[in-house]
Amino acid sequence: MREISRNTACDLFEEYHNKFPSHGYRWLNATIKLKLGVVFSDNYAHKICKFLGIKSISKHVKRKGKKAHRELKSFPNYILAELNPLRPFQLVVSDMTAFWANKHYYELTLFMDLFNNEIISYSLSNRKGDPNTYHNALNDLIIKKEEYKDLELILHTDQGSVYSSKKFNESLPLYNIIHSMSKPGTPTENGAMEAINGWIKEELFIDFKLNSCEDIPKQIDDYIYFFNNERPQSALKYLTPAQFKHFYYNKDS
Repeated sequence: MREISRNTACDLFEEYHNKFPSHGYRWLNATIKLKLGVVFSDNYAHKICKFLGIKSISKHVKRKGKKAHRELKSFPNYILAELNPLRPFQLVVSDMTAFWANKHYYELTLFMDLFNNEIISYSLSNRKGDPNTYHNALNDLIIKKEEYKDLELILHTDQGSVYSSKKFNESLPLYNIIHSMSKPGTPTENGAMEAINGWIKEELFIDFKLNSCEDIPKQIDDYIYFFNNERPQSALKYLTPAQFKHFYYNKDS
């Protein structure tokens, strides 16, 4: 552990709070450790932030459940079996989130691996109701699954019209992908993805200043890279998704 003064510690927490104001002291502490190799206890980090008046400015917005639709297909919910993914590409969840940025409308479809909370594929569109975001992101997922083509993957989604469509589902068995679905109007059954959507939008607008950005697609690309490689997560014991996967592949070395 590097020995540094209280004043230097205060400067560090203030610097990282200014960069990432949506986060609290534990996340800031983990990020400082990740970026600089400087280790503080959570108790000391809390005291520093309290002294500086640093608090997360994140506001958690209650998200309403999605309306049920008449769908082409429905699938059983394998998530309710309380599966605990033990390897990459065992359990993937997906959802679409919509937002306005810099006076333009966007829809972002994400596919996340629950093993390490990594965003493994995504697609952005500025057209309302664009089904291509789902299909493009799914195609990227299938390409990345080639490394695990002999292993079964459960893909969990809600019962949105694209997820339920014949086009979306017809090729899944060819790649050893089983489709799992939440019941209509029950977003809590895809709670991990719902929670991540909330955090992502908060960080994009608060930390990445999306409303003042001229190149929204590039900023989304930059954020996804940050999310996977530079953002520590409490669910991963404050490792990044990339670090968590690295330790999985090197645990016996």
